[in-house]
Amino acid sequence: MDNKISVTSDNIFPIIKRFLYSDQEIFLRELVSNATDAIVKLKTIAKLGNENLESLEEDDLKVGVLIDKKNRTIRIIDNGIGMTKEEVEKYINQIAFSGAEEFIKKYNNTSIKDDRIIGHFGLGFYSSFMVSDKVVILTQSYQKDAKSIFWSCEGSPNFVMKEVEKRDRGTEIILFLNEGSNEFLEYNRILKLLRKYCKFLPVSIYLSSEDKNEEKNNDKDTLINNVNPSWKKNPIQLTDKNYLDFYHELYPNQLEDPLFWIHLNIDHPFYLTGILFFPKIEKRIDIQKDKIHLYQNQVYITDNLEGIVPDFLSLLRGVIDSPDIPLNVSRSHLQSDISVRNISKYITRKVSDKLDSMFKNNREDFQKKWENIKIIVEYGMISVQNFFEKSINFFVFSTVNDIYFTLEEFKRKVRETQKNKDEKIVLLYSSDKEEQYSYIKKAKNKGYEVLILNSPLSVHLIQKLEFYDKEITFVRVDSDYIEKLINKEEKYDSELSEKEKQDLKNFIEIFLVDDYKFSMQLENLSKKDYPFLIVVPEFLRRMKEMNAIGKGTEDEKENKKYYQLIVNTNHILMKKILQETSEEKRKEIIQEALNLTLLSKNLLNGKNLNTFVSKKLEDLTL
Repeated sequence: MDNKISVTSDNIFPIIKRFLYSDQEIFLRELVSNATDAIVKLKTIAKLGNENLESLEEDDLKVGVLIDKKNRTIRIIDNGIGMTKEEVEKYINQIAFSGAEEFIKKYNNTSIKDDRIIGHFGLGFYSSFMVSDKVVILTQSYQKDAKSIFWSCEGSPNFVMKEVEKRDRGTEIILFLNEGSNEFLEYNRILKLLRKYCKFLPVSIYLSSEDKNEEKNNDKDTLINNVNPSWKKNPIQLTDKNYLDFYHELYPNQLEDPLFWIHLNIDHPFYLTGILFFPKIEKRIDIQKDKIHLYQNQVYITDNLEGIVPDFLSLLRGVIDSPDIPLNVSRSHLQSDISVRNISKYITRKVSDKLDSMFKNNREDFQKKWENIKIIVEYGMISVQNFFEKSINFFVFSTVNDIYFTLEEFKRKVRETQKNKDEKIVLLYSSDKEEQYSYIKKAKNKGYEVLILNSPLSVHLIQKLEFYDKEITFVRVDSDYIEKLINKEEKYDSELSEKEKQDLKNFIEIFLVDDYKFSMQLENLSKKDYPFLIVVPEFLRRMKEMNAIGKGTEDEKENKKYYQLIVNTNHILMKKILQETSEEKRKEIIQEALNLTLLSKNLLNGKNLNTFVSKKLEDLTL
């Protein structure tokens, strides 16, 4: 006799099929999770001393997934708690009545609590209708006098339920796949999905096929999961090798080992476990292929952890497992609330504490790892204020001589020598030691220290640090003449009259087109300085770099609008240009001097080039 499922609308199945779950493949996760719950519940009842389960062998408890390509079925079989007729009516015939939820409440006040029960909403079973024309349930409760029950439904509110011949304890779900779900009859497809969603479930899961030619191992079923992953263990029990083995279990395509890791474990005010690994990042912020995985009770949920993990920590890898992270009904998306924000703060604090501890306990080793983690710390400093306040104590700057300093240490070192007329400590830096070699050399000849700031986030970090510490200012070594980098009011008088300066400006402006399309500034500098210098003033360069982030390759023509040509009015070459009566010869001198200035900025050359340029400029003055 046909009966009606207790729903408020006959359109519930189209809603489930189209809108409840974002991916069809989720059905496998839901059904295997339900089967796992059934076994976890059975273990819980057995621990309470139920007489029907006195001979229970926990090692025999398992979930099986069987593909039958010929008959177009997938079977999910467990030897767990099973269901009575009344329970089938309650948990299957009434949609959204979660047996897991009721079980948790029932045993909440007992001495046995199992936090690994997965289901909450009671809708997971119905995901099977996304891929099936028909679903059959065969179930036998652990209860002594319970009957075996058959239940069948073809994706409508009509169903058939009856008692059948006695079966072994547990539940078998049989999916008769529809024509659009052929992919789920392929052994390798199901194997991949099980290893994605069920790789760490707490009950052994085996995959098999009626077609033995498809199985990876024809002699026995394929074990899918590791029932006791490292993040569920006490850190005291784990060696470095255990952590590294687990990392490669999570990311089998990663050849390199992580630099270090953080084991998360908190049970109040929320429950959360996990392990975060620091990979080698270096100077790039790439879109991560291998992301942090979110689990709930060892069931894979997603690798999109927006809100739970701050953006800067999305560069890490690993696992976070928490039953207290709220999900939507389909368990496919996070729902932000105060608990999520608290979890995010906790993870951020654990990361900063770990880095601070490494810095204090073994600074030498910390500095060896620094170049490979620096960009993560920079990203955190510019995006999360609480992290900035902690990390300012362990963030280290490297000089061009590869010596490391914290901000306070470096300030103490250069306070006397690198203070400008406004009483600001000027922190000189380079973004490229080779390209800016000549500028670095001049700064070092002055007795100045030069830092290396070469990450794509450096310009943002500089802005943040200057706002944080009003005593400092950052200036790149190639942004001006050496005397002006740290302006101490050491000025030179010009040897040219105002008319000579204007004439000089007119002569040179003729060339400031095409390859030399720069603005021009006349300066009274030392006779020993170059006649021309091409710089990008600090303010304009920072604006350029901020605008360039995320735009990929820089356009050299676009960059030239930021360049400035500084003309040294006191260089002997300027007198020669003014005194030259032949217009053709004068143009030739200016052209060659400008060419040499451009050449001196060449990235591919180094020390030898600067010597060459100096010699050629000297020849021009003869």
